[in-house]
Amino acid sequence: MEKTKVAVLGSGFIANIHLESYTRFVSDAQVVAIYGRNKEHAQKLAEEFGIPKVYDDIDQLLTECDVDVVDICLPNFLHHKACLKAAAHNKHVICEKPLAMNLEEADEMIQACESRGLKLMYAEELCFAPKYERVRAMVEQGAVGDVYMLKQGEKHDGPHSKWFYSKETAGGGVMMDMGCHALAWFRWMNKGVKVKNVYADMKTVFHNKITDCDDNTICIVEFENGVTGMAETSWAKPGGMDDRIEVYGNKGVVYADLFRGNSSLTYSVDGYGYAAEKAGSTKGWTFTIFEEAFNQGYPQELTHFIDCVRNDKEPCTTGRDGRAVLELTYAAYESARTGKKVSLPMEAVEVPYPMALWK
Repeated sequence: MEKTKVAVLGSGFIANIHLESYTRFVSDAQVVAIYGRNKEHAQKLAEEFGIPKVYDDIDQLLTECDVDVVDICLPNFLHHKACLKAAAHNKHVICEKPLAMNLEEADEMIQACESRGLKLMYAEELCFAPKYERVRAMVEQGAVGDVYMLKQGEKHDGPHSKWFYSKETAGGGVMMDMGCHALAWFRWMNKGVKVKNVYADMKTVFHNKITDCDDNTICIVEFENGVTGMAETSWAKPGGMDDRIEVYGNKGVVYADLFRGNSSLTYSVDGYGYAAEKAGSTKGWTFTIFEEAFNQGYPQELTHFIDCVRNDKEPCTTGRDGRAVLELTYAAYESARTGKKVSLPMEAVEVPYPMALWK
């Protein structure tokens, strides 16, 4: 059986991770085309990963290239339009987080794919990270008894691209960028249970000169079965990426750190190349990460979607899951504005992006 042909849209940080994952780990897929808003950047990635065709026009790519899957690794504000274009050309879609800028866009993306019998996967890699999946398996086997609290924290000192700091292009700050991981993971751990309400506190404490978006948030999610999820997300923590989970039950507890347990403690007088995402200088003590993309679950996520396309399976995280996470994000921004818990489902509200509910 021939390989599934993939077109990657984007030429930035996350596109690079996806391309490394396809090349090294996803044997049933072949990336045959790449689109970049900056064609020079896309050309460099094409040369590095052996991609035969490079475009700076999505319509031209979709018209000229015979592909089965479109992998959207673009800035948030471009997800919706790219998905609709791919669906119009009958391509299956995997889309990086967040699914869309608002619920109306999310609904259109879901409808465009479902009406054509196309698969739309919401790319939440924490649902595939090997260490976190091991925790979920233990919890489902009863290792900690009845779960009553989940915690997830993701923190670093801020994104690498300017568009993240603009509400018009990102839709919100750290809650939109990284809080979505926690919300998706809470739902993944507490499958089938509806959210009762959401409470959030948000501040801009570190990047005040370049953004009015939130860069430090706490979000509490209460589920109907009594489980509480607590998300701590920050763009204000120096020293590289932190990503941790905690699961509390009436018969035990599990702690897992996504990065520190998969790294080498290193001391360097002069510094060296790359230590870890957002780590900054490598002089002095650093945690040198090993197999970063694999440990975060990207290859497993992409392998899963390619298998779904090839064997007509339903992805474990669909566009509807992405929409649900987006609705929780709406509730978090609304709560940060009012200082009150926000009940789910939310009443119909039309805003250009979740950030508009906060400021």
